[in-house]
Amino acid sequence: MQAYRMNWNYPTSVRVGAGRIAELADACKQLGMQAPLLVTDPGLAALPMIDSALKQCRDAGLNVDLFSSIKGNPTGQNVMDGVVVYRVGHHDGVIAFGGGSALDAAKAIALMAGQDRPLWDFEDIGDNHLRVNVAGMAPVVAVPTTAGTGSEVGRASVITDDEAHIKRIIFHARMLPALVILDPELTVGLPPRITAATGMDALSHNLEAYCSPVFHPMAEGIALEGMRLVKEYLPRATAQGEDLEARLKMLVASSMGATAFQRGLGGMHALAHPLGALYDAHHGTLNAILMPYVLQANRSSIEPQMERLGRYLDLPRHDFTGVLDWVLELRSELDIAHNLAEIGIDDLQIERVGQMAVEDATAGTNPIQFDAGQYSAIFTRALHGQL
Repeated sequence: MQAYRMNWNYPTSVRVGAGRIAELADACKQLGMQAPLLVTDPGLAALPMIDSALKQCRDAGLNVDLFSSIKGNPTGQNVMDGVVVYRVGHHDGVIAFGGGSALDAAKAIALMAGQDRPLWDFEDIGDNHLRVNVAGMAPVVAVPTTAGTGSEVGRASVITDDEAHIKRIIFHARMLPALVILDPELTVGLPPRITAATGMDALSHNLEAYCSPVFHPMAEGIALEGMRLVKEYLPRATAQGEDLEARLKMLVASSMGATAFQRGLGGMHALAHPLGALYDAHHGTLNAILMPYVLQANRSSIEPQMERLGRYLDLPRHDFTGVLDWVLELRSELDIAHNLAEIGIDDLQIERVGQMAVEDATAGTNPIQFDAGQYSAIFTRALHGQL
């Protein structure tokens, strides 16, 4: 496939297709990098694909180093540790390589490389983004190895503040990676459980963007097609991990979800963010479990959208019930847990979770403006499987 471009605040080139990882060194050079820092997670760092990427860059004359001290829910300390490595190694760009956690951490490292303010000064609140010294930001080549977060085409990073036990969104328009490589061969080894959970994360991005009350017809259309791709290809990618067509289409669906959610997200993410921060649970799994409970809570405001979605997906029923049934059947087919208790979450912080959810940035574009008590009630139903 040919490269294509998306124009938001500046062009991002996306190279799509099997084997395109062979172009990594060229991509770095295209952005003027001579000494990139490859940022990934500890699990990937031990795999041959990382050794291969490092060798390719070094054979091309690039002075590349590796940083992999990143948690599953990356923390501010992880980011600043990476900044130290970046500065000490005199690096001039970042290769963000891995799943959503690695990509988010890498983008935040690239942002902070030339800043003299603390990381949290750039939280996505008000006009905080104006504080960024844009000239100090490093260019980023993004290489996703999971099809879920779409962070490779996102302008923000979700980073956990360990002291406050909350997730914060760090934002600047130029956090958008300048070049992206979507190579399905890199996702072939992903276990079925992670394939399913990350794929459901992609669905949650498309679905919440589609349900957002914000007027953005283009994002709405992208979200619809992203959900169709998930419906058709996520079961295949999970059941047949070496199906390159399914893997590629899920990478595209993931990028589409992150493109669409410039329209906003909603209650799934408003609850998943505090639960991830408090319980260190997998983000995609949280969204997958929360999905039907949040849909049910929003039902009175989204029935027309669900009717259109049912028709577009060619579901047996073109209404809210038809969409809800499809979500439940998909989760069952993918062996996703039905309630939060099944993944070790308890009821000790119900009120706190509700308050954190209502304060989360993603709550602002939920179809209904729930209060803290209503979010606590949704959490309680999801905890005990009371749909």
